[in-house]
Amino acid sequence: MKRQLGNFLPDSLKLTLSQEKTLITHARTQAARFLGYNLVVLHNDQKRDKRGHRSINGQIGLHVPVEVIKAKCTLYQKNGKPVQRKERTNDTVYSIICQYPQEFRGRAEYYQRAVNRYQLNRLKWVMERSLVATLAHKLRISISKVYHRYETTIETPDGPRKVLQVTVEREGGKKPLVARWGGISLARNTKAILDDSIAPTWAGRSELEKRLLADICELCGSREHVEVHHIRALKDLERKGQAARPRWVQIMAARRRKTLVACRKCHHDIHAGRADGRRQRE
Repeated sequence: MKRQLGNFLPDSLKLTLSQEKTLITHARTQAARFLGYNLVVLHNDQKRDKRGHRSINGQIGLHVPVEVIKAKCTLYQKNGKPVQRKERTNDTVYSIICQYPQEFRGRAEYYQRAVNRYQLNRLKWVMERSLVATLAHKLRISISKVYHRYETTIETPDGPRKVLQVTVEREGGKKPLVARWGGISLARNTKAILDDSIAPTWAGRSELEKRLLADICELCGSREHVEVHHIRALKDLERKGQAARPRWVQIMAARRRKTLVACRKCHHDIHAGRADGRRQRE
């Protein structure tokens, strides 16, 4: 009787194979997952070269997985429809408009080589509707008024494009800060290089730096002596038995950040316990 080799090996030496990484598929009918892409064999008899020959049949193509798009869309939807992100309404308009393109650009840039990259338009539409709904909820205005107030046209390498844009003017001759949603091309880039390595230490300004550069108190809107309030851990914001949480605690808890940009007066009020009758641990 033949015995499997695995029966003679101790459990410590047995290997468990990943179903996703060792899956064998039929190239013509199924897709194989690799580095977040779906690898497929292209077939289209309508695609022909100048000589009339079929030009793409049998070639390997990279696709954006449909489930990736759906999963990302669910973050901005409820019951299948785009909705506002209420936890972001305590942020400034500048910060809100900054967050959405950062989240979308990371996904769009990674799938530059995908044959069906255009399908990210679905995610783009859902995120834009969520963005304007969030701004409308924060400003207590209609969605159409959000577009009227912030929509503008800019020039891009692909021609003029409509975007949502807010500009924050700064004193002392400093360059104004500009936050913009839109203008990101979803055309396929066959020369893009897939970089799955660890990101470099310097990757542009951090989220905290951008909030500081906006030079505005996230509690009262003051622009005088703007500082940063820190806490030791997010769990300190959710202590049991605590009375109704003050607004500054709600903002930090919703944002899941241990920092809050505040003017000197609001900062002193927090430390002196005048904000909620309790001094927050640091």
